Amino acid sequence: MRALDRKMLRDLRQIWAQAVAIALVLGCGIMLMVGAQGTQRSLEETRAAYYERFRFADIFAQATRAPRALLAEIGALDGVALAEGRVTFHAVLDVAGMDQPASAQVLSLPADGAPLLNVPLLRSGRLPDPRRPDEVLINEPFGAAHDLVPGSRFRGIFDGQLRELTVTGWVLSPEFVYTIAPGAVMPDDRRFGLIWMNAAAAASAAGMDGAMNDIALSLTRGADRRAVIDALDRLLDPYGGTGAFGRDRQGSHSFLDSELEQLGALARFLPPIFLIVAAFLVNMVLGRLIAIERPQIGLMRAVGYTRAEVALHYLKLAGVIGLLGILLGWGFGWWIGNAMLALYGDFFRFPFLLRNPGTAAAAVSAGLGLAAVLLGAARAVLAALRLPPAEAMSPPAPPVFTRGWLDRVLGAIRLRQTTMMIFRSIIRWPGRAAITLFGVAASVAVLVASYFLFDAMQVVTDRTFGQGNRQQITLTLNQAQPLAVLDDALALPGVRAVEGAFAVPVRLVNGHRDRLSALQGHFAGAELARLMDDVDGAVALPAEGVVLPALLARALDVRPGDRLRIELLAAPREVLDLPVAAIIRQGLGQEAHVAAPALFMALRMSPRVNQIHLLVDTDRMDALNAQIKRTPAVAGLADWAEVRRQFDATMSDNLLTMVAIYTIIGVLIAIGVVYNAARIQLSERAHELASLRVLGFSRAEVGFVLVGEMMLLALLAVPLGWVLGSWFAAGMVEAVSTDVVQLPYVVSRRTYAAAAAVVVLASLGAALLVRRRLDRVNLTMALKARQ
Repeated sequence: MRALDRKMLRDLRQIWAQAVAIALVLGCGIMLMVGAQGTQRSLEETRAAYYERFRFADIFAQATRAPRALLAEIGALDGVALAEGRVTFHAVLDVAGMDQPASAQVLSLPADGAPLLNVPLLRSGRLPDPRRPDEVLINEPFGAAHDLVPGSRFRGIFDGQLRELTVTGWVLSPEFVYTIAPGAVMPDDRRFGLIWMNAAAAASAAGMDGAMNDIALSLTRGADRRAVIDALDRLLDPYGGTGAFGRDRQGSHSFLDSELEQLGALARFLPPIFLIVAAFLVNMVLGRLIAIERPQIGLMRAVGYTRAEVALHYLKLAGVIGLLGILLGWGFGWWIGNAMLALYGDFFRFPFLLRNPGTAAAAVSAGLGLAAVLLGAARAVLAALRLPPAEAMSPPAPPVFTRGWLDRVLGAIRLRQTTMMIFRSIIRWPGRAAITLFGVAASVAVLVASYFLFDAMQVVTDRTFGQGNRQQITLTLNQAQPLAVLDDALALPGVRAVEGAFAVPVRLVNGHRDRLSALQGHFAGAELARLMDDVDGAVALPAEGVVLPALLARALDVRPGDRLRIELLAAPREVLDLPVAAIIRQGLGQEAHVAAPALFMALRMSPRVNQIHLLVDTDRMDALNAQIKRTPAVAGLADWAEVRRQFDATMSDNLLTMVAIYTIIGVLIAIGVVYNAARIQLSERAHELASLRVLGFSRAEVGFVLVGEMMLLALLAVPLGWVLGSWFAAGMVEAVSTDVVQLPYVVSRRTYAAAAAVVVLASLGAALLVRRRLDRVNLTMALKARQ
């Protein structure tokens, strides 16, 4: 082993604690990069393999009633590889052991076997017998939630008739990786299921003999998707087509896509913070080490070592620290990536997982990590190499101290001598203090950007459940009904108040931009279900014009005052031209909203409802549920108490896990920065601190000089961390918001206080850890060090 390599190992032993602290900070950044990118890549490959093996369609469309003979014409369209039609409808279910009614989407199976597209994967049992109309398949999560194993029976209301159904098997489908009921905000495997039944039985139940209302297409390689969608819309328009769309607008795929986008944003957004902090820490530690070894550097140069060899020696030392951080980051990144992948696999119900994090994330993270530590070391190394050997072997010139205006101000305040030493140390070495301050501020910023998610979700929850949806039950009707149906709903058991609403699928068009969405008609005086802005609260709908969520308005590139073409994709299939009256921020839901009187006036029809919101006496809920199970007009039911319970449970579990990880990361940054800064302070000021002990100062007073400076810098860093954290939170809102969910930008005082408290306590712990070393300093050796 070369002499310089042996010296490098001795240097590492000397600064091992500081090296580990730097490696942990660097490793956190690499862990996030490797974990998030590896999970994203594995999920993308899993999804691609799942879609390919079970032939997930490229184009989807619905119609009111289209003849099956139209499939031949659809299949002949240029660019279409396969075309398949089916019957689908929604039904209310009566499941044993469940007082509340459940709901399901029913889908038909071809008479000759499995579908050509969106093929269900049989997980247990068998396919239904075409000769037995009561046999069905159900999706595995719904079956597991109710223990409906093959052979079990349950009842459903199909076209007003109560049918007894027999389960023959459990399936999973690429079409329903993320399964959510219409109008719901979260998946509920207990209250919403999927049912596949024979084509003849489904057509008979829906009154669709010889017809279809759901079409799926796969495209040939290189096909023009937009042209196929336009052609399909023209064919389906006479039959009540509601607008064809690609995978990007298919509900399950769209939500999964948004989750993958958020993982990618996480991998890009936070790791640079850790790399920058690690670079500063390396600069601090190597700068101090080089200052201590200044005579050795001069001696090495005098005996023949070149500048390049000396520089390489210290850069190798920084590289070893970086390599340790990279290995730690890879290890924890692999572990957290596997944990995240398992979590996503369970949540999205993938039948298999392909773990392939790839090497790109590891290679890029290693390159960035080494670049960070080497750039951090470069400044300290270059400063040492500028000195001639003779000058380097001489003690450095003592710093020149002058009494500036700040010294005079501090003197006029008549602070204690130990306090004056703290302020003067910061004034004399502002660069070193700035590095410590920035590092602590970065840890505060990470925690603010993490904890703000609680604030954002609290606003979304309060707006959605506390203020927006104050009803207990929402009934979805099979078809729109006159307002007289509200009187019928008021007669249901236990119902105290009733409100109606109307929703219709639409295509929103602005020039060459268009979006498939829904138009929600709101009746005047609604108090149970209100339109809410996540920032401004309840929205008073204007008498004319449409109100859009901000994300939808951005996608359409419209502003208040612009005209918007609204094509209704269900009866009465009118085309409206309305002004954009207002744009709101809405966390959940991306539909257009309009006052119901203005909507029905534009449609030249009497007001109707297809949703009914109910306020119910709690003690009559069982009677209401029993009545709804016997009501054929009801296609679905949402119990908002249960919806909120599931929403809170899902959000709290995910957020607590995420915040716990970021709290550990923020604490590691603070400890790494403060520990390194305090160790450097102790080594540089050992003579001064020993002198204080000889002059009669107590251990506590001497320790106050060391700990007090670190804590003063930590407290000064808190406001800067708040500002940086607010910027990061705003950036995260833009980075993680998708077409499905938009987080509001809300940071509470509680978040600022919690981030500050965690970082200040972590900084105090790191400073006290170094303070213990002060008690072990040999006063005689410290006083002789300057000699």
